Amino acid sequence: MKKSANNSTCRIVLDAMGGDFAPRNEVLGAIAALSEDSSIEILLVGKKDLIISTLNEHNLSFPEQNIYDAEDVITMSDSPTAALRTKPNSSLVVSANLVRSGKGDALVSAGNTGAVMAASTLLLGRLKGVGRPTIGVPMPSETGTCFLFDAGASVDCKPSHLLEYAIMSKIYVQEIYNVKNPSIGLLSVGEEKSKGNDLTLKAYELLDNVRDEINFKGNVEGKDILGGKTNIVICDGFTGNVILKFAESVVGILKQRIKSFALKSFFNKIKVLFMRGTLKKVLSDFSSEKQGGVPLLGVKAVSIIGHGSGSPTAIKNMILKAKEMHEKQLLHKIEKALSDYANK
Repeated sequence: MKKSANNSTCRIVLDAMGGDFAPRNEVLGAIAALSEDSSIEILLVGKKDLIISTLNEHNLSFPEQNIYDAEDVITMSDSPTAALRTKPNSSLVVSANLVRSGKGDALVSAGNTGAVMAASTLLLGRLKGVGRPTIGVPMPSETGTCFLFDAGASVDCKPSHLLEYAIMSKIYVQEIYNVKNPSIGLLSVGEEKSKGNDLTLKAYELLDNVRDEINFKGNVEGKDILGGKTNIVICDGFTGNVILKFAESVVGILKQRIKSFALKSFFNKIKVLFMRGTLKKVLSDFSSEKQGGVPLLGVKAVSIIGHGSGSPTAIKNMILKAKEMHEKQLLHKIEKALSDYANK
């Protein structure tokens, strides 16, 4: 993959047709990001007439030369890999190819998650030493934040892939969240190293061989994720995605229970009213608005995947996160770390 001609400016390629409210939220998010950080250059990719219409509707200015026309859209119902072949002029494929050709440094999309991962892996390519890319999500814990990798990039994996996840996630959490020497745990059914299935037993051996280098703390159980026993928890993507979807549902049931509690009496409503601001503030750090998408680690360019319903604020934060990862040379550091471990 060629390098961007202008190394002093971070070029973000935004799939402007990916989200549920595209291109409105993407356009507004891009403008908000530029207002917050004028050093970024953004390329908007999608149906050019709709993008320009959105800009005009909101009386916004954006350089037309940075708008790339792409008539097709990969929908949420499309098969990810098939869509890359059948829709070569889709906003996602055109965006990925712009990054691959060196016209951009990062890919940002709130479109079909599987398609974004496929485009990033197949079109951008994997970093040397990466068997499977991984995505990670921050989860609230008793000690602050616990990061879960893999959260669904690959439902099946080998023990060596779990070691890769540990190496890549350690660099990411250390650099982006400023956690010095983050601790890593392997998700299993018991703390003893003899507990687990064939995957976790073999992965434990690999992780244990580099215990000191990656700050591996051994096995952790499901309760230890929210308990914050380690900064990072490693697991296969099938398990991680189940945990993620379950965790997302907890917020919904809490809201429903609080609403039911409030409806029981006037005094309950007053209690909830006083509690509302505190709850909102406590959970705000983990909202999709603030997080602004998740990184796909292990591919040859920065790739940020957002939620389809992401607001302009979420899109803005996706762009800013991509810029931060690029500025901190995260991919170079990950590739070097993988190379160092491979040569041990």
